[in-house]
Amino acid sequence: MFVRLGSRNKARYKPVAPAKSIAECDCRRTGAGEDETVTAGNAIDATDGPYGELSLAGEFTLTSPASKLKLPIVLPGDVHSALLAAEEIPDPYFGENETEVMWVNRTPWTMERRFRATPAEIDGYLTLTLENVDCIATVFLNGEAIAETQNQFIRYDIDVTGKVKAGTNTLRLEFAVTRDVAKARAKAHPFPLPFTNNYLSNGLEGVHMNFVRKAACHAGWDWGICLMPTGVYGRMAIRRSRLARQESVSVEQAHGKKSVELSITTRVFAFAEGTVELTQEIDGQKLVDKLAVRPGENVFTRNVTIRNPKLWWPNGQGEQPLYELWTTLDGELTKRRIGLRKLEWIVEKDEIDHSFKVRVNGRDITMFGANWIPADAIPSRITPEVIRDLLESARAVNMNMLRVWGGGQYEPDCFYEICDELGLLVWHDFMFSCMSYPSNREFLADVRTEITQQVRRLNHHACIAIWCGDNEVIGSIQWYSETKSDPARYIANYDRLNSMLGDIVADEDPGRRFWPSSPSLGYLDFSDGWHADTRGDMHYWSVWHEAKDFSAYRDVNPRFASEFGFQSFTSMNVIETFARPEDMNPTSPVMEAHQRNTGGNSRILETMTRYFRFPADFEKMVFLSQVQQGLAIKTAIEYWRSTKPRCMGTLYWQINDIYPVASWSSLDYGGQWKLLHYMAKRFFAPINVVAVPDGDTLLLKAINDTARKAEIALEVLAVDAAGKARVIATARVKTNPDKAVVATKVRLGDLGPNEFLFFSWTDGDGRPLGENDYFPKAYKAYDIGAAKVNASWSGSDEAPVLTLTADSPAMFVTASVAVPGYFSDNAVTLVPGREVKLSFAPRQGAAVSRDALAGSLKLSHLRETY
Repeated sequence: MFVRLGSRNKARYKPVAPAKSIAECDCRRTGAGEDETVTAGNAIDATDGPYGELSLAGEFTLTSPASKLKLPIVLPGDVHSALLAAEEIPDPYFGENETEVMWVNRTPWTMERRFRATPAEIDGYLTLTLENVDCIATVFLNGEAIAETQNQFIRYDIDVTGKVKAGTNTLRLEFAVTRDVAKARAKAHPFPLPFTNNYLSNGLEGVHMNFVRKAACHAGWDWGICLMPTGVYGRMAIRRSRLARQESVSVEQAHGKKSVELSITTRVFAFAEGTVELTQEIDGQKLVDKLAVRPGENVFTRNVTIRNPKLWWPNGQGEQPLYELWTTLDGELTKRRIGLRKLEWIVEKDEIDHSFKVRVNGRDITMFGANWIPADAIPSRITPEVIRDLLESARAVNMNMLRVWGGGQYEPDCFYEICDELGLLVWHDFMFSCMSYPSNREFLADVRTEITQQVRRLNHHACIAIWCGDNEVIGSIQWYSETKSDPARYIANYDRLNSMLGDIVADEDPGRRFWPSSPSLGYLDFSDGWHADTRGDMHYWSVWHEAKDFSAYRDVNPRFASEFGFQSFTSMNVIETFARPEDMNPTSPVMEAHQRNTGGNSRILETMTRYFRFPADFEKMVFLSQVQQGLAIKTAIEYWRSTKPRCMGTLYWQINDIYPVASWSSLDYGGQWKLLHYMAKRFFAPINVVAVPDGDTLLLKAINDTARKAEIALEVLAVDAAGKARVIATARVKTNPDKAVVATKVRLGDLGPNEFLFFSWTDGDGRPLGENDYFPKAYKAYDIGAAKVNASWSGSDEAPVLTLTADSPAMFVTASVAVPGYFSDNAVTLVPGREVKLSFAPRQGAAVSRDALAGSLKLSHLRETY
């Protein structure tokens, strides 16, 4: 029934005065939400049964030794949210207020509250659990320093047995100024470790974030504001145990022909020697055992066989059934939802170099997706509702993978739970990005605890596809004068940390692949992953950062493109939330403050002059910037998909924004769809037809990323931009999931000087599958007619339908409404004689009526921009 693998006869925490550094403590993090939800200020089973939890969430008092402020703060929460609620600071996102609120992160803060405990609630062994403490704090209980925190990514379990009184108690957290601590550590380090230049945007001084374990982007990035928030964002509770508490529940899977064997590892921390009852239930099976424990960590492994399993598949490939696993230790319940799937990364020698692809349940699956950054710069605003909204938008455009980027954070449990539900795989970086990090004993010990906790917290999730050591850290050695001058030292320094990360994954999650870095060409290969395209994953930034034409995307042939992107301005209604009318100019101080990549606004506009006639006003410029962004990423992904099976993954940068800003995102801050997101639904379509230039010929290639063969019928039109259309090719083609195939060819010389291609395809029964177009020249070169676009509504309030037609060709026709939600398609090409019907899906619980949609409908298209 079980195997006891080991026991450590060493208690994890002892009362300390002063408190020990966290590097000296062995802590485990499971993450908020793993156990039963705790309501702020209330106890769960506080007196009934051997286990109970007293929540410490709720209202604290916020003060500072550096000011006279005294105001309430709700924890979990952050200082900026408390100051905003008290009207002590302006909206950091408006105008140039970032500098006005910079004093907040230069101030030490104290958070304190009183709480009551009954004799029954403290009758047992007590653990104070604090999760996601941001960042460097001393914890006091009833005036005694009991712990110090220094890592946002660690869960602190502090033994407070005998320290909590019946009656009134006081919990206080005293936070240091993180930037000051980081600076002091950097100064004391024996050799320089420069921080990323991303911190220097808009004249900021920068922060040595590589010396503190906190979300790196809290200090700003080339898409992010510098707030450096302070607070506690996760679970805060006193846990009462009879003898022992749960530390983690991990699950490994072994797949047979008609069964899956689960190896369930439960880690238990015992306060004393004795016997506990451990129960686990899944798929109608129940295991109950009385187990002997010794003081310290005890590890128990059980095997359970699921027969005739329902397999979990990524989005678009099948269903996502989830099995509930309940683990109970003396009344302490942990719930897991398990998706049964066999996931492999196939990295093996081939005729090119080495493959790099995902195989799920025996099927090679192309990855479609984007990079994910934290959902908000103000942590209190990252709610399950916000996360679900963003993830559902990813699923809606055929994505099946997101990359959790290494300059952000390990997300809350709800993120991974929703990814499991929606079939979204996660490429998961560890939280290191774009700069070198220390590799001394103290730092490595702290990171070891962090990575061990996080892998144990998350490895049961079906969505976790790969653990990646970092984002661009090895490449960054070539970016700074200090590191370039002595690369051998910095490579050795890097390898000490990176090798440890790989070893932890091998020990804690042996069934998942560890990839050393992104980009990377492979293990112990420290060469250039930005330009080599024959193996590994690739970051391709030459179009944006080097200002190359969009056609340069066709000059590289990655095996897996894990980063590439092009910027646009955020949508007009979002700009109106941070800018006044007089600020609505791309070179105004406010618009430049909301552009974090140096020269970014200029690059958007310069590129625009290459492809489009210059827009007539600011609003049209904003619209055209999003057209341009979508066209850039469409060019890349359509071409790379056409090389299948060479390229088996495209993750563009980035899906979401952390605040309102000009950026590479396809979703505005707040989750509204930009035009790129609509285009993503088309260029990620499972069965697609794309145009690939090949000298004076255009190849129309059919791509099938479903699980089965499919036959399609293709019609190709040559359309004069001023009005007339003619059929120049038709084809019926059988598509195979194994590779892209040429459906037909078109000689570019057969097109008139004002003609472009418009092509559509149906399945074997004539049902429409998709439409696409190709313009051989820049859009500015075409004489586009002044199209009249007609819109009509039909259907019910519950299912409204918008029908669009045009009397002459109209490009990038976009419908927008004031109701939160998205249309089934947008930025479409209208050809005379063909209508487009769009349905509407509300977001965030918005009420929808056909009249409300019709009353706020606004149509835009290319010809109207000039």
